[in-house]
Amino acid sequence: MTVTLADVAARARVSPATVSRVLNGNYPVATSTRERVLRAVDELDYVLNGPASSLAAATSDLVGILVNDIADPFFGIMAGAAQTEIGGQEGSGRAGGEKLAVVCNTGGSPERELTYLTLLQRQRAAAVVLTGGALEDPDHIAAMATKLAKLADAGTRVVLCGRPPLPGSEAIVAALAFDNRGGGRRLTEHLVALGHRRIGYVAGPPERTTTRHRLEGHRAALTAAGIDEDQDRLTVHGPYARRSGYDATLELLRRDPDLTAIVAANDTVALGACAALRDQGMRIPEDISVAGFDDLPFSIDAVPALTTVRLPLYEAGARAGRLAMGNEAPPPGGIATIAAELMARSSTAPPRKG
Repeated sequence: MTVTLADVAARARVSPATVSRVLNGNYPVATSTRERVLRAVDELDYVLNGPASSLAAATSDLVGILVNDIADPFFGIMAGAAQTEIGGQEGSGRAGGEKLAVVCNTGGSPERELTYLTLLQRQRAAAVVLTGGALEDPDHIAAMATKLAKLADAGTRVVLCGRPPLPGSEAIVAALAFDNRGGGRRLTEHLVALGHRRIGYVAGPPERTTTRHRLEGHRAALTAAGIDEDQDRLTVHGPYARRSGYDATLELLRRDPDLTAIVAANDTVALGACAALRDQGMRIPEDISVAGFDDLPFSIDAVPALTTVRLPLYEAGARAGRLAMGNEAPPPGGIATIAAELMARSSTAPPRKG
C-alpha cells in the first residue's frame, strides 16, 4: 500500500502542512518537530518524489554509487569506471538512455550507508551500485537486506561490486566479489617460496569482510607451510590508511625484531610500512620484504616497486555499471568471483642469511 503524506503526519502527530514544510525545507520548523517528521518518514519509507510516487514502479534517471572513501584509489577507480558506463557514450550531446550517476561517500559509516540508500529509495533511483567490503555486523546485515529488498521492490537494480553477496537477500541483480582469499594465499605462498618464515601481517579493520578474507588466505598459506605459531601475535589490525601501516609496522617489529617480511592489508598500508622500515634504518628488500594488495596505480612506481595482488578494479567497476544499466546479463546465479593476480616485484626477495 502506498504511504501518503497524511500517513506521515499521523505518525509524527503533526498536520500534513507541517510535513510538507519539513520535506520542502521552505519554512522554519522547530528542530524537535522536524526530527519527529523525518523519523516518521524513515519508519514508513515515504517517497518524497511526488510525481514519481503516482507511478507504481517508475524509476528516475538517477543511479547511486556508494563508496567508503572516494579519495582512496581503490574506490575511485571502480566508481569512475561505473560512472562512465552509466553516463552513456561520450560526445552524443543529448540525453538518451544514459543515467545520472551520483557518488555517495559513506566514510565507512554503516549509518551513512543506510541513509544514502534511503535517500536513493525516495528518489526512486534506477539502480544502486555498492562497492567495497561489507560490514560483518548482524544488525547491519539485517537492515541492509530489508533496505535493498524495498529498493528492488520499487524497481531499483542493485549491484554489488567488490563485496560478497548479502546473506539471505534476493534483491541483488549481481554480486561481483573479488577473490581476496585466493589473492591473500598466493601472496603469502610467494613469500614462503622465497624462504620467509617470520612474516608479520598488517590487517584492515576486523569487522570488514575484505579484511577477514585476505587474512584467511594469508593464514591458510602459513598453515599449509607448517607455520602455525604466533599468527595472532604477528597480526595487527587498523584502518586501510598509510598511518596505520606505519604504526602497525613499528608494533610488529617490537613484537618480533627478527621479522623477514611484512604483508600489508592494501598498497596504501604497505607504503606506510615501507616508511616505518626506512625510518628504522632497514632496507627493502635486503633487510625485510614488503608486500601489499590491490595493485593501485602507484604500486609499480614505488621504490622499490611493490609486490602486490592485482584486482581488476576498473574492469569490475565498468561491469557493475553495465549490470546496473541492464546492458549486460547477470552472471549465473547472480554471483561472479573476480580473480586476483600475484604481481611479484622488487620489494620482495629471499631473506638475508644469518
